[in-house]
Amino acid sequence: MVKVIGVKFKTSGRIYWFDPLDLQVSANDGVIVETARGMEYGEVQGDPREVDESEIVAPLKPVVRIATDEDKRLRAQYEAKEADAFAICQEKIAAHGLDMKLVEAEYTFNGSKVVFYFTADERVDFRELVKDLAFALKTRIELRQIGVRDEAKMLGGLGPCGRLVCCKSFLDDFRPVSIKMAKEQSLSLSPTKISGLCGRLMCCLQYEQSAYESIRSQMPKPGKEVNTVDGVGVVVENNAITERTKVRLTMEDGSIDVREYPYTHLSAPGEPLPEEALAAKKTETAKEKDADAQFRREAANNNRRNGRNTPRRAEQPKPTQKPNEQPKPAQKPNEQPKPEQKQQKPNDAKPKQNPQKQPKPAQNPEQKPAQKPNEQPKPAQKQEGSGEGQKKQFRRRPRRRPNNAPKAPEKNS
Repeated sequence: MVKVIGVKFKTSGRIYWFDPLDLQVSANDGVIVETARGMEYGEVQGDPREVDESEIVAPLKPVVRIATDEDKRLRAQYEAKEADAFAICQEKIAAHGLDMKLVEAEYTFNGSKVVFYFTADERVDFRELVKDLAFALKTRIELRQIGVRDEAKMLGGLGPCGRLVCCKSFLDDFRPVSIKMAKEQSLSLSPTKISGLCGRLMCCLQYEQSAYESIRSQMPKPGKEVNTVDGVGVVVENNAITERTKVRLTMEDGSIDVREYPYTHLSAPGEPLPEEALAAKKTETAKEKDADAQFRREAANNNRRNGRNTPRRAEQPKPTQKPNEQPKPAQKPNEQPKPEQKQQKPNDAKPKQNPQKQPKPAQNPEQKPAQKPNEQPKPAQKQEGSGEGQKKQFRRRPRRRPNNAPKAPEKNS
């Protein structure tokens, strides 16, 4: 076992282990330590503790001293110069026409070196840029190319959840994230929905991955047969969030139904069901019976309320209540009028059926073409009286005359 303390140089940076030696160090104290970049100022994360040697990288570097007020003042002084160094570097990059994006400028603790972080799609030749920066800032210059995730960690921002991105707030290191995690969590595979500000898969996908893997290992796999309270069925789908399983069942009448059950209420075919599944089935059956009884009571109460108003409706005439019983004679109008039609036949229909039996009046042969060839004399026009009446009758011109019919000659009286 080795006694160590954790030191962090940035708010969202990693924790590095150092040997406190015999110094009395506590949490949130400032210390001066030696790193690969030189002397650095850091903050202690927690009290000293003992860890196994396999968890650390030997040899541990010791803590130089506890930071004094002068060290804190010097650190704040160089932090104020970082903004000016950033602006100068941007001007030099534009002057040289380099295809690179400057992200951050950082001074070391004692101001002996300035580190510029940038991103670029391709390799950049920045040798001339380093010379110009060293001449302008009068110190050592270091340019370090970083990835898009490190850029998002330095700049920060709001994620899709509306909060500060995890890498800027509390993540000390990046953990591997794969598209398999999104598939197992049944998330949308659209890049715009599962990608963070950096354009890569969101780090929060791996937060719940262990819980999903644990639950899915206990749930039955899709396609396998399981025993339920409603019979044996086939697993269709598993929902790890609700911890329920969809099962396709074949009912007694031959129909197919898909129902959901908690995965703890299922068992393999031939094995007894868990007691909690049977208890849940009894409770569900009792609730259904209570709901059915309640429905029947409400229906009976509604019938009683409607029965109080029936006397007023009964006072109305019966034909209005039963319209299909009384109006039967009205539906067959041809049954009643038959005797009336028979009485009218001997008087009215005979002259129309046998007009030839009536005595024909004497006609003048000269006036014969004035009549229509197929026209039959009407029974109402009987030729009676003197000859003068007949002449007056035949003097009348027909209403309609064929175009080719000859005109009747006029006779002098």
